[in-house]
Amino acid sequence: MCISRDTSRGIKSAEAVVSTQSTGEHGGNWWVTDFNDPQYVAGRNATKMVYGVEPDLTREGGSIPVTLTFQKTTGKSVMLLPMGAGDDGAHSQNEKINIRNYIEGHKLFAAYLDEMSKV
Repeated sequence: MCISRDTSRGIKSAEAVVSTQSTGEHGGNWWVTDFNDPQYVAGRNATKMVYGVEPDLTREGGSIPVTLTFQKTTGKSVMLLPMGAGDDGAHSQNEKINIRNYIEGHKLFAAYLDEMSKV
């Protein structure tokens, strides 16, 4: 579904017609990778070890377009291993991180490095 195309046609709601128009101001090339790569398996194992749950693979990180550049330049896979929460307001003027996520995030990175040492 193309949101820009679909919303420009107008959305009928009750008796009103709402129209909108969008334009792309800037952007980078999209990036997607194999989540069965050894890095991702190590990340999943580390997440299970620290948080005790299977991680959600959400395909976030669109605000970091340099990720594709790193992957192309090094010829290696790249993984974004988050330690924050969805409500942290990343890159906003009110960005924050919960103390628990800060502490558990450090444990996550240590567990991830331990898991990668086994690859």
